[in-house]
Amino acid sequence: MALRPAHLIIKALDASAVGRFWAEALGWHACRGAAGVTTYVGPAGGLVWPDPVVVGLDIVPVPEPKSPLKNRTHLDLATTSAAHQAQLVARLRDLGATPADVGQGDVPWTVLADPEGNEFCVLEPRDRYRDTGPVAAVVVDCADPWAMARFWGEAMDWTLHEVTTDLAALRRAQGTGPFLEFIRTPGARTVPDRVHLDLLPDPGDDRAAVVARLRALGATDLDVGQGDVAWTCLTDPDGHEFCVLAHP
Repeated sequence: MALRPAHLIIKALDASAVGRFWAEALGWHACRGAAGVTTYVGPAGGLVWPDPVVVGLDIVPVPEPKSPLKNRTHLDLATTSAAHQAQLVARLRDLGATPADVGQGDVPWTVLADPEGNEFCVLEPRDRYRDTGPVAAVVVDCADPWAMARFWGEAMDWTLHEVTTDLAALRRAQGTGPFLEFIRTPGARTVPDRVHLDLLPDPGDDRAAVVARLRALGATDLDVGQGDVAWTCLTDPDGHEFCVLAHP
């Protein structure tokens, strides 16, 4: 009953524009997503959903602008050299990204925000991310990285690669695609999540049974006004929103 990430949801006032930005940023392709309303961003060469390796992006239109508060989930982008990092930062700024100050201080990575203010990082070269593709990691702020790694590792059957007081990192057992990382970050959740993961059960698994197992692991039900829909909205033990989808 393991789940896999179907995509990362990013809410936006202008889903098409934000989708175009991320497609250009990652060298991927933007196309119409669910019911022609969302904008899905995935690797070029033909739409595969869910992609067996990468975590695609699904940009969902919403009427509310992003809060000035930092998102609790963001992307880290990988680079292969100092020159590549500098070139990527310059290209992203040409595409509409802006510098962001999240209190990072003097660090070797660059913090930017997409055209609607969603923060992300362009990392300096790191051996860990040499084979992840353009997205090095989906990074989640939390109070207890180890507790989050236990929950998400059980939910998705991913492998724990590192755990310290302040960081826990998971990755597919096959060693492909991005990492899922949990960073100890002080401060309680104060606004709804602008960015969250959507998960998909394995084909043939009963979604109700999968959701019941997640509740037993510590997930709780979430009502965001979704009404009668084909997915289930939950929060993890740290209060991060996520959805369990139905197979199309």
